[in-house]
Amino acid sequence: MHLPPLPRIMLEPLVRAALLEDLGRAGDTTTDAIVPADHRATVVLASRQPGVVAGLDLAALAFQLIDPAIGMAIAKPDGSRLIPGDVIATLRGPARGLLTGERVALNFLSHLSGIASATAGMVDAISGHKARIVCTRKTTPGLRALEKYAVRAGGGSNHRFGLDDAVLIKDNHIAIAGGVRPAIERARANVGHLVKIEVEVDTLRQLDEVLALGVDAVLLDNMSPEQLTTAVGMVGGRAITEASGRINPATAPDIAASGVDLISVGWLTHSAPILDIGLDTAA
Repeated sequence: MHLPPLPRIMLEPLVRAALLEDLGRAGDTTTDAIVPADHRATVVLASRQPGVVAGLDLAALAFQLIDPAIGMAIAKPDGSRLIPGDVIATLRGPARGLLTGERVALNFLSHLSGIASATAGMVDAISGHKARIVCTRKTTPGLRALEKYAVRAGGGSNHRFGLDDAVLIKDNHIAIAGGVRPAIERARANVGHLVKIEVEVDTLRQLDEVLALGVDAVLLDNMSPEQLTTAVGMVGGRAITEASGRINPATAPDIAASGVDLISVGWLTHSAPILDIGLDTAA
């Protein structure tokens, strides 16, 4: 898969902050006391679980910011499927730098690979259907760009990145506006011509009202597969259809079979477990 990397200028402040947090006020006292300054080593990043890798640029940057003499050769680029024991990358250079940068590198790599792996599991679950798996704004503060990148590495797609990407009218907006019609009309009057409008609906009756007003997308929240099938038929291609609401690999196939265009999954970024990746001395 072709996965464009994130620019280094986006990554460096996050990695630098993580390293400074870890180094504290005195640096790596353990490694500096035990490992000679001139000692060099070769280590590998290896997968201990099946999954999908993501975050190698961050891992490389963590080591290079500690010691630019450290080099990394990637065997399994971001987006690659892994089996236990796979060598993801080999690192060579000053041993002190390798040990000092290890935890920050693994924190980023394991977290993002966990998201990529969870996403791949959802993508696999709906294989054969047209629906795409998309993430949400339920991300770790400060890490949204990274976590959404990891979703892409796992074969998923991104929903909006922030509040300014698009209009998404939800139940509280409708309640405060006094109804669906005033909410849509106010949104349409106040956004640019390139900004799309999506409306969340909980019932088929609400959907009928929204469709009469014309929108770009409808968010079909917490509907059963049967309701979703009916909803897709009602929409008839006039808007993008998105299903949401506690969807997991077990329930996703029936939801995808309804014909929806998108399945949004918040837990991919807020609750995916890490992928166990270790840094081991090369044999």
